[in-house]
Amino acid sequence: MATYRHLPKIGFSNQPFRTVYQIVNLASVEACGLEGDIGPEELKQAGLIKKDTGLVKILGIGELNRGVTLRAHKFSRSALEKLEKAGGKAEVI
Repeated sequence: MATYRHLPKIGFSNQPFRTVYQIVNLASVEACGLEGDIGPEELKQAGLIKKDTGLVKILGIGELNRGVTLRAHKFSRSALEKLEKAGGKAEVI
């Protein structure tokens, strides 16, 4: 048997308890041309996330040129600033 299988496994792993977000950048929302009220369902239809039932986080990478209402579970500070600057609104689910 290999040596690492003989040694005891010690320590704590937070792997089962971690929170995993699906990441969406503002540049991706701008490139897809989504308008109006945008939630996880619309992001899934546009192909920006894999599951509409998972947690979604909006990051502020890129620029947004139109005012839209984004609904997500979490927003970065830069995303909130850019969204408000463009005349949009952020809603936390």
